[in-house]
Amino acid sequence: MRMERGSFGAKREFDALPLSQDVDVRCAQFSEIAKLSDMAHRLVPGVQIGAAELASYLAFDPESILTFSRKGRLLGGMAFLFLNDCGHDALLLDEICLTAPETRHLAAAGEEVSAIYIWAIAATGRGIAGLGKAAAHLRQIRFRGADCYAQPSTVAGRDIMMATGFEPVSSFQPDLWCYERPWHRRPLRMPGAIIQARSFAHAWY
Repeated sequence: MRMERGSFGAKREFDALPLSQDVDVRCAQFSEIAKLSDMAHRLVPGVQIGAAELASYLAFDPESILTFSRKGRLLGGMAFLFLNDCGHDALLLDEICLTAPETRHLAAAGEEVSAIYIWAIAATGRGIAGLGKAAAHLRQIRFRGADCYAQPSTVAGRDIMMATGFEPVSSFQPDLWCYERPWHRRPLRMPGAIIQARSFAHAWY
């Protein structure tokens, strides 16, 4: 599964996306997996994984799939591969099967994450506004040390990445894009002041 659906407007950092009050974002329930799988197959080109496989990844890490909903109506979801050090290296070297990743490449539930691969975003209508709260989910301590990676499979997906600060990265993995977390970037030096990247992270806590 890969990125997406939906239009995106003005350019804004992924970690600075607004928190929509209209869209609820939370960890998926097993009862929602069949609907999410069907939505992914309809909206995301090339999806191969089925509901049973998706449920197995949710069981491995309950935080790996988020749902977007409004007034109780499911609008979509977002799935992640939370990679450990081995998985991070395998991603950059094109040595991981992204359609059916082995659990040896994934961080165990509760374990600190080395890299976040955005497996899929499948959303309709206002669902795309849930990205802000999804980004907030990834600012938890467990995920803050991990940069985000993705591969666009549609024009809309590429537009979303360009609009949220993702950039193509040099790797053996074809068409891999990366979003470097602001607190990982080198400090910006300006006349009369020093702006530290860490200050961006502190703004959220």
